[in-house]
Amino acid sequence: MRFPPTFLDEIKARLPVSEVVRRRVKLQKAGREWKGLSPFSAEKTPSFFVNDQKQAWFDFSSGQNGNVFDFVMRTEGLSFPDAVERLAADAGLSLPEVSPETARREKARASLQDVLELAAKFFEEQLQAPVGARARGYLADRGLSPQVQRQFRLGYAPNERFALREYLAAKGAGVDQMIETGMLIHGDDIPVPYDRFRNRVMFPIADRSGKVIAFGGRALEKDVPAKYLNSPETTLFHKGATLYNHHNARKAAHDRGSVIAVEGYVDVIAMSAAGFPHVVAPMGTALTPDQCDLMWRMAEEPILCFDGDKAGRKAADRAVDTALPLIGPGRSLRFAFLPEGQDPDDLARSGGPAAIEEVLSAARPLIDVLWTREVQAGPLDTPERRAALERRLREVVRGIADETLRRHYWQALEERLAGLFGVAPQSQGRGAAGAPRRSQGGRPAQPMGRGGFRRDEPRSGFASTPVPPSQSLVNSPLLSRGRVNFPPREALIVLLLLNHPRLAARFAEEIAGLEFVGKELADLRDGIISRLSVDPEPDRFDLRAAVDRAGHETARRRVEAMELIASQKCIRPEAAESDAEEVLRQALALHHRARALHKDLKSAELALAQDASDETLARLRDIQGELASIEGREAMVEGFGMSSGLPKEEV
Repeated sequence: MRFPPTFLDEIKARLPVSEVVRRRVKLQKAGREWKGLSPFSAEKTPSFFVNDQKQAWFDFSSGQNGNVFDFVMRTEGLSFPDAVERLAADAGLSLPEVSPETARREKARASLQDVLELAAKFFEEQLQAPVGARARGYLADRGLSPQVQRQFRLGYAPNERFALREYLAAKGAGVDQMIETGMLIHGDDIPVPYDRFRNRVMFPIADRSGKVIAFGGRALEKDVPAKYLNSPETTLFHKGATLYNHHNARKAAHDRGSVIAVEGYVDVIAMSAAGFPHVVAPMGTALTPDQCDLMWRMAEEPILCFDGDKAGRKAADRAVDTALPLIGPGRSLRFAFLPEGQDPDDLARSGGPAAIEEVLSAARPLIDVLWTREVQAGPLDTPERRAALERRLREVVRGIADETLRRHYWQALEERLAGLFGVAPQSQGRGAAGAPRRSQGGRPAQPMGRGGFRRDEPRSGFASTPVPPSQSLVNSPLLSRGRVNFPPREALIVLLLLNHPRLAARFAEEIAGLEFVGKELADLRDGIISRLSVDPEPDRFDLRAAVDRAGHETARRRVEAMELIASQKCIRPEAAESDAEEVLRQALALHHRARALHKDLKSAELALAQDASDETLARLRDIQGELASIEGREAMVEGFGMSSGLPKEEV
């Protein structure tokens, strides 16, 4: 079976090589590539490399290399058609029908590309002819040398209605083909279709393989409706899924480990001529999700380079909104803003490579641009306006699809809010006035852990510190031997995660949102959750090894050294998962309820200070009584190993 090249290209575009290879090879990130042990020969030192930008793999131990199809064929013993069928299913593509009609469409597509290639040659010839003198002058004024013009295949469309049409017809192209490629304007009220591009400097637009699929034209007259004009959407060209100079920038981006996006064709050419070949541009429209994905295939953090004026700021804001739902680990953006009144072309001519490098080195992360936009949206001089800022930030963060990143974004923004309003973030163990809160023992409370927020919305800070372990539990025989400075309730939860990874995966979201008193224990908890995001079903030995590699070995050993917790039957690794789950549910319920009661207690104390009535005093005592009840239930942790589970409590 013969597969159209466009179909094979689409499979490769949808399936990164690393995604296919890691089903057989355990890969590790190695700079801009991935590495692992060869699947074709026994080895102890990795010599197998995967490069997603080049869409290829290389095995230096056996001397083999290839693309995704080659890998599947050689590792699974499949024929080429079977490998294509397997990968097409993975990519969500239906196999093309084998029919004369399919062959005709593919031949027609190739014919359309031939027409566009002829058009590109025509425009190049016209630029060098006497009729192109004004266009050459314009390009010279923009600092684009003849060599650069040839490199980017720049051309000129004469100011005639039928010049290109007649040229293409003489080469055997049909009018229907000219219309389908977008080179002619046609319609029911147009008796004779005529050239779309007239009296314009022409910029060929190529696909990822370098084949011409469209054009952009820059008008030489000032009084035309559109300064820049692109080809319309066609069978070959989709504006929102194409980047100008993509085919040239791919290798350069891999070599540099970065890709730069600017706003216009001339900007791309000027930047490239100045020594920055890893540069692309969208097609005169706001950045699209498809274009973001194309750039992320070239680099993890593309730099969007915008003009420093109001229009550039608006373009950056639109890019932030486009990218936020798509970002994740290894997929973000940075923003570089040019001096006001200059575009990349101006900067390249006035300051050269050093000036460009200075702007790029000052590129700001996405969260900075988001923060600046929201803070500068209006005055923040009243509580209502400050609350509106926080609400806007919450809504924006909800749009981040990656759960772990969403949690970290909100934590970072909450810290910025606290700094902006002159108080420390409440979720960092500080009160509304910014002074460190005190624990029940009178000592400054420890910073909270890295807890995030639930799926429904990000959590804001709480009005009080997380609840420390009750004194009755601290003084119980449970901790009388080998005492360590971890809160027992929190240590219990973490040890359950280590011993029962499947429970950790099921309760990951809720546990990630817990505020812990001890930072070291919170970091260990976060290390466990992070590992689960990579491997949702690790065994407990792999989980321990992973958190140790992440730098949490000391905390893990200290938790496991809490003998009278670690030795309880329902917590140990060999315990029935249902029993361990009951213990975990009870511990989480107590943790949540105690935290809420502690918050209520602070509110009641404040109310009593303002209104010392019998009613407020009674409320305070009720809360104190319920907290004492929770302390008593916590002390029952000594009996965890005496039964199959905890007594059920309604909290």
